[in-house]
Amino acid sequence: MATLALVGTRKGLYFLLEGDDPRKWETEGPFLDGWGVFHAVVDARDGTIYAAANHLVYGPTVQRSTDGGRTWKRSRQLSLPEESGLTVNAAWHIEPGRPAEPQTLYLGADPGLLFSSHDHGATWEPNRGILEHPTRDRWLEGAGGMCIHSIQLDPGDPQRMYVAITVAGTFRTDDGGATWLPFNKNVAADLLADPYAEVGQCVHKLLLHPGRPERLWQQNHFGVYRSDDRAESWVRVDQNGLPGGFGFPIMLDPKDPDAAFVIPEKGYEYHYSPNGRPCVYGTRNGGETWEPMSDGLPEQGWVAVLREASAFDAESLYFGTQSGSLFALVDGTTWVEAVRHLPPILSVEVTPWSR
Repeated sequence: MATLALVGTRKGLYFLLEGDDPRKWETEGPFLDGWGVFHAVVDARDGTIYAAANHLVYGPTVQRSTDGGRTWKRSRQLSLPEESGLTVNAAWHIEPGRPAEPQTLYLGADPGLLFSSHDHGATWEPNRGILEHPTRDRWLEGAGGMCIHSIQLDPGDPQRMYVAITVAGTFRTDDGGATWLPFNKNVAADLLADPYAEVGQCVHKLLLHPGRPERLWQQNHFGVYRSDDRAESWVRVDQNGLPGGFGFPIMLDPKDPDAAFVIPEKGYEYHYSPNGRPCVYGTRNGGETWEPMSDGLPEQGWVAVLREASAFDAESLYFGTQSGSLFALVDGTTWVEAVRHLPPILSVEVTPWSR
């Protein structure tokens, strides 16, 4: 089995297949040419490829392929109850359901919307608990809109899942999505009059560790945070070795719940590498300390990496840049540039793939 990277860009979806030499990758695409692919994923349950795709003419939708990308079928229009007064602005993130629910998928969208499908993505229904949340009037729009970009399913509890919304915070349901509570204790939102308000936190990416589901990590607008109690409380962990707390993506190691990896940026006014030097920083002790991981990365470059543009598996880490390069970590130490000069990269996911 080789590794396949699904790389969503502003101008379509690309497949990058790892060669026999992990430093060499084959590129195929673009698929969905002309669509902005905010996120794409292979459903491990049946091999279907799903893409959260957006088009200036056709609008936001979910595209799906059952033949490895050769043909695609578009979902029916994403719609909301008229009384909501809202319009779907963008499709952001696709999350396949659990193995016990083979036809179920979840979709995060803008403005702060969660959809579910129970027919392999042909039709979608909005989640009323999120749509009609009592704190919605206090949610704000970030620079990229008000999007649900992170959807995390608890592997040990079929009723529990998490979403992260920009700019609202982390929310958890324990009843299968009927009701949602905000879980943002100790997370700062410096843009608010009350930095520790119930909602209004600017989460950039939220991940649950698959081997220790009570542990979650988030890269926030105002720092990196870890929770060890299913988001009941958070501790800030970016002040011991990182050049700053601002960034978008975060990556994990499925074999080590104490490990996390981030790509800091200078700040929200700049959106590029601190000191003009691209670098990934990693921790192996729960965020107590961070170490740079720059071998193989350009010695100079004002690199920007978006919130969906990183991925990880049991063997490696991957990230894509707005300048169109995809980097993969080889042997746990050295980065290789798998491809360059793609359109701006919006998302990266990886999966095992048969040649």
